[in-house]
Amino acid sequence: MDASLLLPPPRPAAQSFRDLLVWRKAHEFVLAVYAFTAGFPKQETYGLSQQMRRASVSIPANIAEGFRRRGKPDKVRFLNIAEGSIEECRYYLTLAHDLGYGDTAQLTILIEEVSKMLNASAPTILASGS
Repeated sequence: MDASLLLPPPRPAAQSFRDLLVWRKAHEFVLAVYAFTAGFPKQETYGLSQQMRRASVSIPANIAEGFRRRGKPDKVRFLNIAEGSIEECRYYLTLAHDLGYGDTAQLTILIEEVSKMLNASAPTILASGS
């Protein structure tokens, strides 16, 4: 049997950031963060809740903006910002857990998936729209 028959057909090139699996997973993370932080104590409305939401939104937003940028240095800059926001979210998940604000296990798994996917898909994003 021809080994090429076992490979999935190649995906068409992404036309929009919405076509990127990493963007979709990052957006899923944002929605999960919003649901999680909705249960935070009232005193966190303008504290940790807002910070977590802002940092989580930054991930897919920067993937989207980087996708459409023309030059490689610009693309790299936005992907680096997304990676920084991932690290920020990792800390906020640790803090929320330590403060007893809820179970962060699923969110931690999700952010790890986003991080791995971003690292794996960076070459594709860097090649887009050039």
